[in-house]
Amino acid sequence: MSEINNDRRQFMGKALAMAGIAIAPGVMLYDVKAGNDGKPASSKVRWGMLIDSNQCKEGCDDCVTACSTENGLSGGKKSTDSQWIRKVELKDMRSGRSLNLPMMCQHCEQPPCVDVCPTQASFKRADGIVLVDKHRCIGCRYCMMACPYKARSFVHEELHDQNPEVPRGKGTVESCTLCVHRVDRGESPACMEACAKAGHNAILFGDLNDPESEISKRIRTVATSQIRADLGLNPGIRYQGM
Repeated sequence: MSEINNDRRQFMGKALAMAGIAIAPGVMLYDVKAGNDGKPASSKVRWGMLIDSNQCKEGCDDCVTACSTENGLSGGKKSTDSQWIRKVELKDMRSGRSLNLPMMCQHCEQPPCVDVCPTQASFKRADGIVLVDKHRCIGCRYCMMACPYKARSFVHEELHDQNPEVPRGKGTVESCTLCVHRVDRGESPACMEACAKAGHNAILFGDLNDPESEISKRIRTVATSQIRADLGLNPGIRYQGM
């Protein structure tokens, strides 16, 4: 039975890949395993973020707004809307201290969403960015159930006026991509840019593998945490001040 299921998955993957259909009118899937320059993503790099909860201001949702604008999301106006980044409040019941911080796909080194995907639609690039191949996604939502961070959304409705650089589609699952289309151009994710513009500078993006990068230097000098470190997933998103 397992051999039959494996054959079926391989057939579905090949068929979807060969189809080359548009995700939505005018929007085609980019080569998600390579940068915009066509070069394969490199394992020498591991992209990640450091979020300083001390600098993340209560009531500020500039990062959420920037993400929605950049990626063509509706911004959570309805309960079924996709939201790739959300603000959450953590409260220490003993001390009463509360923190506000952004929560998104944690881009795990060992992503459970990839492990459970039956069509290999969920995958991790060599540079650590976890993505969904929309041509392969069949909307089973196993990945949504497997994600301990509740970071994935399901597209329930037809989409219009999309950003051609950010392919999306009804009936597929999606989540934060670390603005991979911007990263491949040498730019920063939209959330970090918006946070810096607001003067908070709570989000730092960079190469975790480069000891000379600003993010690596910061992690060496301040105490940082991983959400649900007990799961051993080694997320690429780290938090300071928790």
